Amino acid sequence: MDAAIETVLREYDQRAEAEMKRMQALPPAEMMQHIDEFLLPVGPATGQLMNILIKEAKAKTILEIGTSHGYSTVWLAEAARATGGKVITLDVHAGKQEYARNALGKAGLAKVVEFKLGDARESIAALSGPIDFVLLDLWKDLYIPCFDLFYPKLGSGAMIVADNMLFPEFSRTDATEYRKHVRAKTDLQSVLLPVGSGIELSRCTRGLEFK
Repeated sequence: MDAAIETVLREYDQRAEAEMKRMQALPPAEMMQHIDEFLLPVGPATGQLMNILIKEAKAKTILEIGTSHGYSTVWLAEAARATGGKVITLDVHAGKQEYARNALGKAGLAKVVEFKLGDARESIAALSGPIDFVLLDLWKDLYIPCFDLFYPKLGSGAMIVADNMLFPEFSRTDATEYRKHVRAKTDLQSVLLPVGSGIELSRCTRGLEFK
């Protein structure tokens, strides 16, 4: 990973560390009132894992559902550049995407990222397939509606990473429902991994032959 990308990720990590202290000092109700001000990143372990998976699978079309401030987008975009692919990233918050655009520009990765602003469900419905890799990281009650829209568009061997399966605790009910929903699909292999805040890693076996 080149120096420009490492610098941007380091700046994200420093901001996240400072914000964590602020979040811990706020009462839960007040923290939720300011939730859009915080990075809430997937963290370096999840970022690195996704980066490796994309490169190993040579994934070309990478869908990020929930740009936020762009921390995960950097990890995805660095991998996309290596595979000759692109990242399509979705968010409803213009200010967050602008922050992400600036970060991707500083990292030298802007050319491999396409930003789509608006309701994620509408953006997914307008996409064509096949999709090779998906990061699902927005409000947890939207995980299943979004999944149902991109699921038919997954390519053979496509992977899905759904974040926040274990933490924060208040999202566990939605996370559990998502895992049950995904595991009911006969053409998906799925496993819960204790990486970062907990991820459900799923692989589409549609069209694959196993010997």
